Amino acid sequence: MLQFTYPVKLTRDRKDGGYVVSCRDIPEAITQGDSVEDAMSEAEGALQAAIEGRIEDGLDIPAPSRAKRDERMVPVPITTALKAAVYTEMREQAVSKSELARRMHVNEKEARRMLDPRHPTRVPTLERALAVLGRRAEIAVS
Repeated sequence: MLQFTYPVKLTRDRKDGGYVVSCRDIPEAITQGDSVEDAMSEAEGALQAAIEGRIEDGLDIPAPSRAKRDERMVPVPITTALKAAVYTEMREQAVSKSELARRMHVNEKEARRMLDPRHPTRVPTLERALAVLGRRAEIAVS
């Protein structure tokens, strides 16, 4: 099962105030906030940007580690998680965007845009991509 909820650590910034947020699984996802709530909200955006950057750069997206005692879990937005799942599965199966387009019966441009972070891909399209890759999305609410 692919999951995209990552443990983050909040560290109080004694010098400037607020909290610094870091993620050991995705070190480029670092941010800060004035309050715990602010920092957690910023953490979601930092994780989203880092995962989108990894997709654009053709890098692996690591599976999340288990949270340590001083960490909190932060999910990425659902559409980003779905794009990351399609991307991860494509890499694992060595399926190119051209091959995905052929399997989905869409043109290559549509298959390329599907993983583009700036393109508002619809959830049903991403679910269909996962289906042709032999996977399906499930939502868990906590």
